[in-house]
Amino acid sequence: MENTETICPLCHRVIPPHARQSRHHLIPQLRGGKGGETVLLHQICHNEIHSVLTETELVRAFNTIDALRAHPQLARFIKWIAKRDPAFHGRTVGNHRKRRR
Repeated sequence: MENTETICPLCHRVIPPHARQSRHHLIPQLRGGKGGETVLLHQICHNEIHSVLTETELVRAFNTIDALRAHPQLARFIKWIAKRDPAFHGRTVGNHRKRRR
Protein backbone atom coordinates (compact mmCIF):
# COMPACT_ATOMS: atom_id res chain seq x y z
CA MET A 1 0.00 0.00 0.00
CA GLU A 2 1.32 3.45 -0.93
CA ASN A 3 1.97 6.07 1.75
CA THR A 4 -0.04 9.13 0.74
CA GLU A 5 0.37 11.34 3.80
CA THR A 6 0.02 15.01 2.99
CA ILE A 7 2.71 17.22 4.51
CA CYS A 8 2.15 20.90 5.23
CA PRO A 9 4.91 22.71 3.33
CA LEU A 10 5.01 25.52 5.91
CA CYS A 11 5.42 23.57 9.17
CA HIS A 12 6.44 20.18 7.70
CA ARG A 13 3.91 18.32 9.88
CA VAL A 14 1.51 15.73 8.48
CA ILE A 15 -1.97 17.04 7.66
CA PRO A 16 -4.34 14.31 8.90
CA PRO A 17 -7.50 13.89 6.77
CA HIS A 18 -9.67 15.03 9.72
CA ALA A 19 -7.58 18.15 10.49
CA ARG A 20 -8.71 21.64 9.51
CA GLN A 21 -6.91 22.54 6.30
CA SER A 22 -7.10 24.96 3.39
CA ARG A 23 -5.41 26.00 0.17
CA HIS A 24 -3.15 29.04 0.14
CA HIS A 25 -2.65 30.97 -3.11
CA LEU A 26 1.04 31.84 -3.28
CA ILE A 27 0.00 34.99 -5.17
CA PRO A 28 -3.23 36.33 -3.61
CA GLN A 29 -6.25 35.89 -5.88
CA LEU A 30 -7.08 39.59 -5.89
CA ARG A 31 -3.51 40.44 -6.85
CA GLY A 32 -3.29 38.28 -9.98
CA GLY A 33 -3.11 34.83 -8.42
CA LYS A 34 -6.55 33.58 -9.43
CA GLY A 35 -5.94 30.21 -11.05
CA GLY A 36 -2.31 30.31 -9.91
CA GLU A 37 -0.30 27.92 -7.78
CA THR A 38 -1.75 26.86 -4.45
CA VAL A 39 -0.45 24.80 -1.56
CA LEU A 40 -2.42 22.78 0.99
CA LEU A 41 -1.72 23.95 4.55
CA HIS A 42 -3.05 23.34 8.04
CA GLN A 43 -5.74 25.95 8.61
CA ILE A 44 -3.79 27.35 11.57
CA CYS A 45 -0.70 27.79 9.35
CA HIS A 46 -2.78 29.53 6.69
CA ASN A 47 -4.38 31.81 9.28
CA GLU A 48 -0.96 32.76 10.66
CA ILE A 49 0.36 33.74 7.22
CA HIS A 50 -2.56 36.10 6.66
CA SER A 51 -2.38 37.47 10.18
CA VAL A 52 1.31 38.37 9.76
CA LEU A 53 1.53 39.55 6.14
CA THR A 54 -0.53 41.86 3.96
CA GLU A 55 -1.52 40.83 0.45
CA THR A 56 0.94 43.39 -0.90
CA GLU A 57 3.77 41.83 1.12
CA LEU A 58 2.72 38.37 -0.09
CA VAL A 59 2.90 39.50 -3.72
CA ARG A 60 6.15 41.43 -3.45
CA ALA A 61 8.35 39.27 -1.23
CA PHE A 62 6.60 36.25 0.25
CA ASN A 63 5.16 34.34 -2.72
CA THR A 64 7.13 31.12 -2.17
CA ILE A 65 7.14 28.64 0.69
CA ASP A 66 10.86 29.25 1.25
CA ALA A 67 10.27 32.99 1.60
CA LEU A 68 7.36 32.42 4.00
CA ARG A 69 9.45 30.02 6.12
CA ALA A 70 12.27 32.59 6.27
CA HIS A 71 10.06 35.40 7.61
CA PRO A 72 11.15 35.91 11.25
CA GLN A 73 7.65 35.96 12.75
CA LEU A 74 6.51 32.92 10.75
CA ALA A 75 9.76 31.11 11.67
CA ARG A 76 8.89 31.60 15.37
CA PHE A 77 5.37 30.32 14.71
CA ILE A 78 6.77 27.25 12.86
CA LYS A 79 9.07 26.46 15.79
CA TRP A 80 6.11 26.75 18.18
CA ILE A 81 3.62 24.75 16.09
CA ALA A 82 6.15 21.95 15.49
CA LYS A 83 5.58 20.86 19.11
CA ARG A 84 1.81 20.51 18.61
CA ASP A 85 -0.22 17.55 17.44
CA PRO A 86 -0.68 17.56 13.64
CA ALA A 87 -4.45 17.98 14.07
CA PHE A 88 -4.07 20.87 16.55
CA HIS A 89 -6.05 23.97 15.72
CA GLY A 90 -6.11 26.97 18.00
CA ARG A 91 -7.62 30.36 17.51
CA THR A 92 -5.40 32.84 15.70
CA VAL A 93 -5.17 35.76 18.07
CA GLY A 94 -5.72 38.41 15.46
CA ASN A 95 -3.71 40.80 13.42
CA HIS A 96 0.00 40.48 14.24
CA ARG A 97 1.01 43.03 11.59
CA LYS A 98 2.80 46.12 12.80
CA ARG A 99 0.60 49.17 12.48
CA ARG A 100 1.95 51.80 10.16
CA ARG A 101 1.65 55.43 11.22
